[in-house]
Amino acid sequence: MALGALIIKERLGTSDKETLEQIRENPYLQYFIGMTTYSDAAPFDSSMFVHFRERIGVNLVNKKSSDISEPKNQGKLILDATCAPADLKYPTDLGLLNQAREHTEKIIDALHNQIQSPVKKKPRTYRNRARKEYLTLAKNRKPRRKERTKAIKKQLQYIHRNLANIERMGQLQLLTKSHYKMLLVVAEVYRQQLSMYEKKEHSIPDRIVSLKQPHIRPNVARKSREIR
Repeated sequence: MALGALIIKERLGTSDKETLEQIRENPYLQYFIGMTTYSDAAPFDSSMFVHFRERIGVNLVNKKSSDISEPKNQGKLILDATCAPADLKYPTDLGLLNQAREHTEKIIDALHNQIQSPVKKKPRTYRNRARKEYLTLAKNRKPRRKERTKAIKKQLQYIHRNLANIERMGQLQLLTKSHYKMLLVVAEVYRQQLSMYEKKEHSIPDRIVSLKQPHIRPNVARKSREIR
């Protein structure tokens, strides 16, 4: 990383801070210095260039490429940014609802701890019963359609109850940023799943498939028709 950063600085002829900014904004430069994934955050502080120059001489930075053995190609470089693979498991509707329900329970716990009022009791979430009902169907490799639909309905009811309790508790400003963001995501997942359940459909526009990465959308492959 140190050697790559110094090479970039010498080739671009930029200052330490500007070089670091170039690396932060450019995924190709990040790949060049050895980073495996793109990050919007700076990989190090600009003051580190001083230590890099002390440990790595100018001769090594300006060394000709013919003197350095070519590394072997590794991995894939995707140039089309409109479609990129995401390392996540495509969830079932029931699995996604189970995750959403668990997050509402965590939010209720967090709100109750922040309010710290002896008068107000923590709303009941029935989490043990809900978890048991989910696992009963999840462990069944080939559940019937009626059983799956019934399980989805129950999870929707648990989430609806929890969201209503969160609204009644109020004081959402006490939530952390991550909890508040997750609450918005869960509310949208509930809306989408409820709509599909009531309409007996299996798809919906802008469907959320990951609570932690709600911006990701599934790319469903479709068979192309032969044109004659």
